[in-house]
Amino acid sequence: MLALMGEYWDTAPVAFWLCALALALLAVIGIWLSVIDIQTHRLPNRIIFPSYPAAGVLLIAAALAAQDWGRLVSLAGGAAVLWVFYFILRLIYPAGMGFGDVKLAGVLGLYLGFVGWSFLLWGTFAAFLLGGLWGVLLIISRRGNAKTAIPFGPFMIVGAGLVLALG
Repeated sequence: MLALMGEYWDTAPVAFWLCALALALLAVIGIWLSVIDIQTHRLPNRIIFPSYPAAGVLLIAAALAAQDWGRLVSLAGGAAVLWVFYFILRLIYPAGMGFGDVKLAGVLGLYLGFVGWSFLLWGTFAAFLLGGLWGVLLIISRRGNAKTAIPFGPFMIVGAGLVLALG
């Protein structure tokens, strides 16, 4: 997203600032949700549900300001695809994925979809890679086993954040 914002800086400054606000929102919400998830293994609706319209409005406004019409489809599609993917995982193995993760996936899908379909793929891959590495570290350090519950929200947020920053 940072590369896209660089383009917007030159061609559509209003879109740049709207993207900056959207990223700031993601950072605040991401930190807040990560702390809560680590402490309680919950991702509260009172934070996630308002994130959909807040992020959606900012990203839609950025696309409109840049006259970048394709981003309107990709942000909606990204949210839907990622939500459905996590929902299917939840259906297949309910003990392995909380519904808060499913709801968070839709919000992250807005951002990842906005910048492109490959970002959606890589952000999702990064989340599972980071979560898996954490699980392996817990097992190696004997602080957990294969059945240890891991709050997955922080890995989803960090994975998306890394891809948005580095992609």
